[in-house]
Amino acid sequence: MPYILKWLCISTIIGALVGTASAGFLQSLEWATNFRENHLWLIALLPAAGFLIGLLYYYFGKDVEAGNNLLIDTIHEPKGIIPFKMAPFVYLGTIVTHFFGGSAGREGTALQMAGAIADQLTRPFKLDRNERKILIIAAIAAGFGSVFGTPLAGAVFGLEVFLIGRIRYNAIFPAFVSAILADWATNLWNVKHTHYHIDFIPKLEFLPVLYSILAGIAFGICAAAFSKMIHWMSSVFKSKIKYPPFRPVVGGIIIALAVFAMGTTRYIGLGVPVIVESFEKQLPFYDFALKMVLTIVTLSAGFKGGEVTPLFFIGATLGSALSLFIPLPFGLLAGMGFVAVFAGATNTPLACMLMGIELFGAECGVYVAIACVVSYLLSGHNSIYTKQKIGEAKNRRFESQQDKSISDFL
Repeated sequence: MPYILKWLCISTIIGALVGTASAGFLQSLEWATNFRENHLWLIALLPAAGFLIGLLYYYFGKDVEAGNNLLIDTIHEPKGIIPFKMAPFVYLGTIVTHFFGGSAGREGTALQMAGAIADQLTRPFKLDRNERKILIIAAIAAGFGSVFGTPLAGAVFGLEVFLIGRIRYNAIFPAFVSAILADWATNLWNVKHTHYHIDFIPKLEFLPVLYSILAGIAFGICAAAFSKMIHWMSSVFKSKIKYPPFRPVVGGIIIALAVFAMGTTRYIGLGVPVIVESFEKQLPFYDFALKMVLTIVTLSAGFKGGEVTPLFFIGATLGSALSLFIPLPFGLLAGMGFVAVFAGATNTPLACMLMGIELFGAECGVYVAIACVVSYLLSGHNSIYTKQKIGEAKNRRFESQQDKSISDFL
């Protein structure tokens, strides 16, 4: 009972604060996106905006620059309290990135804001080392669940994301309470989340299951490719451009020129309209490839945001395009790709299964689960989060590498 009461109190505070922060962030992001789309000349200023972001983090934010990896590292080895400045820094950096036309997501911002806010409770509640690990897990769950409107997936994501192949059950109560209350708090601010609809789901039979496995293989390969390419591109920027504030300048020039050359803003920002479109009609193969390239350049150069919503875009458009070859409804394939590419890139298959059910309905649950599991297995020991550790290896070749971080293989 003392454990329940203590964590109910802490989780209520986390839920209220993080849910409110997510609501404000989502509203700001919507405003920035709409303003940019009505003033496209702003995209030409993306290099200058990138330089300001680079200066901010280089001179004042080196201790929080690691972002999500800092949160994961804190779960593994708690050290100093995460500086509160992480929250306003990543908020400002993400809004500026979207305002001027970068291709990025929102989950990274939500998680970092949540972690920075929640970790300030460590001293008032006199939390010890292990309790602080639980606190950060609960914060991640709250941030993820509230920003996407998927509290169940958020809770499991917090429990699953830091250690591949294992779940920390001693944090299950705080994670679920924090995620549910944070989502509730966000909804109280009348923030609306995007709804997706799959028109037709075939009867569960041998051939549709086989096709789902084939699709899962494609999603897993895509997830591994994205993870490898974003780490490679980051190393290129770091090796070629020694002064960090100049990296987003170069990245901004590349993105701005690409957008003006293509004559469309389809592949920048969150890309939610295109994600919705992928559920409504069959899309071309180049949609996912272009979004992948622009996102990798944006984030590798040092702009702020997250990888997850772009991964939703990449997976949904890839799934929709796969209906050219795989005889499953394009809406179902889009939904499967939406969560399966994310599952492979973050090694969180259980959270992604729940997300698919929360977003698309239980009827597609088996198909979503197949795609997520296959993608998770096929993506190998790759991840967008370099501080993830191997808890249980995916194959025997890596059994001796347990407890090592993804960064050890880069």
